[in-house]
Amino acid sequence: MIFDCLIVGGGVSGMQCALVLGSAKNKPFVADKKIGIILHQRASHLENALFNNVLGLSARTLGKDILNDGKAQLTSLYSDIHQIEKEKVVAVDKTGDEYIVKTNKNSYQSKIVILALNYAKPFTIKGLENFVMPHQKANTVKNRVQLKNKDHFIDKGLYCCGTIAGHRSQFAIAAGSGASVATDVLTLWNDGNHTKVHDKV
Repeated sequence: MIFDCLIVGGGVSGMQCALVLGSAKNKPFVADKKIGIILHQRASHLENALFNNVLGLSARTLGKDILNDGKAQLTSLYSDIHQIEKEKVVAVDKTGDEYIVKTNKNSYQSKIVILALNYAKPFTIKGLENFVMPHQKANTVKNRVQLKNKDHFIDKGLYCCGTIAGHRSQFAIAAGSGASVATDVLTLWNDGNHTKVHDKV
């Protein structure tokens, strides 16, 4: 399958990005776009997280529940988003104006790739080595990494969000980062007209 946008990572920033893109599917400039998310969640820091300080989440919400509930929310509200599970990305290669995203099981083509990974080492995705740098907002003793970017933009058609974009590991920050990238992509698809998506009662 050839995607217009493929998100790599099923944590907070990746799923929030997917939700915003999915919520825009009724817009004419998004209607024909094929959007996917590779939901490899084994390395997600949400697995052991507990939340008391996130607006809108009930106290003592568990991160592992968010991982499951997020997938269910995507499925129920925005079934057009193609969810790819139980695959781990091993390489991202640019070919012309598209990217080839290789997993341990398949290869996918996409015009836009959004990397929504955590900032732990080692960073093992081949093809992105030149963008890896020490994380600028993490404790140096933890030896975290990020991808070189300017406001989430790495290169034409290549974006990052969440901690791998250089943000601190905080739920609300990661979610906002994912939403921000989604609106950047929507703006691109909308011929550069600044775009956001609001649901209304």
